Amino acid sequence: MKLAYLGSGSKGNAALFEAAGTCVMLDCGFTLKELDRRMARLGFSPENLDGILVTHEHSDHFAGVARLARRHSIPVWLTHGTARGGDVEGVDVRWVNAHESFTVGALSIAPMPVPHDAREPCQYVFSDGEKRAGVLTDVGHATPHIIQSLGGVDVLLLECNHDLEMLMNGPYPHRLKRRVKGALGHLSNCQAAELLGNLDQSRLRQIFALHLSDTNNTPALAKDALAEARSRTGIDIEVVDQEDGLAWYQL
Repeated sequence: MKLAYLGSGSKGNAALFEAAGTCVMLDCGFTLKELDRRMARLGFSPENLDGILVTHEHSDHFAGVARLARRHSIPVWLTHGTARGGDVEGVDVRWVNAHESFTVGALSIAPMPVPHDAREPCQYVFSDGEKRAGVLTDVGHATPHIIQSLGGVDVLLLECNHDLEMLMNGPYPHRLKRRVKGALGHLSNCQAAELLGNLDQSRLRQIFALHLSDTNNTPALAKDALAEARSRTGIDIEVVDQEDGLAWYQL
């Protein structure tokens, strides 16, 4: 199995997961023109997608989903709540139960419900039968179910949205600060590190920090927080950039 990120952050999110000829996209928060540009640098074309999975309906994850799906006749997997919050007219919809695993070709996909200020958000663990990659972004706090679901993954893609001190002393209005740091908001570096420290890291080899705020965080702060929580120095840590994304990574 391999994965790549077209970009991660408040300006747009999309990722690719591929195994044995099956490729799915996780979220699509970009225009089709921007998506084509970012895909081209990965040597990939949307015609090769077997499906699109959606985490939730916020525009930085959902804005391009329906247009991409309609243009290339790609099925879309999402929860009923997410569908109610976004445009799915004319889309081949496949319903996700956040408590039931499903398969798309060679990929086994396990959803998990998460606390976030969306209608029915979920995140996913991807597997090819040998390796597992867990994705967790746009979540206000860790739950026991999240910790259990992400335990034993080989690769962890984890939100490190903000440094709390930078957020509270930064330019955001008070209402937005309260939302971001709230129980249905986004994980801080410290919260991400605490979650990591509670995980079974026995198989973990790689951590990718996701969804960093341009205003309220830095890659160095995120990496330092995660480094303190990893169980051994052999677990590599890398930050996924909003503009540059992440080139193909082979598990």
